[in-house]
Amino acid sequence: MRPLVTVAILGLLAAPALAAGDPDKGEKGFNKCKACHTVTSDAGEVIVKGGKTGPNLWGIAGRTAGSVEGFNYSKDLVAAGEAGLVWDEEKFVAFTADPRAFLREETGNSKAKSKMSFRLKKGGEDIYAFLASHGPVAEEAAAAEETTTAPSE
Repeated sequence: MRPLVTVAILGLLAAPALAAGDPDKGEKGFNKCKACHTVTSDAGEVIVKGGKTGPNLWGIAGRTAGSVEGFNYSKDLVAAGEAGLVWDEEKFVAFTADPRAFLREETGNSKAKSKMSFRLKKGGEDIYAFLASHGPVAEEAAAAEETTTAPSE
């Protein structure tokens, strides 16, 4: 094996998994979300056609909270993002279970509010896994995998 390929493979093995949930279950679970949210790539490919009440969730994995350009977030979610809140599985699951309580804990502001009123009772890990499979992070991982599995000349 070539040294560069070996380094790339070891780097992929050391990298954390995108999400622990089941993306197939998450795709089905996203039906609860698509009344307000869409998943549309930066190139305009519609993964899930949904509403526009909430922000586009393409690329949410690893994205700073409250940062989709052109979407009008609550000031408290924007403040949390400016303070360093980045969506990972743990934060996403906690937020979707109770957005207002999450923001109050995250910001330390007992009056913090979220524009999202829906509470996801279960399946947040799966929905995050589904969303994590759609975005720049997933595309980069797929490209890296293709590079490491490409036959050498």
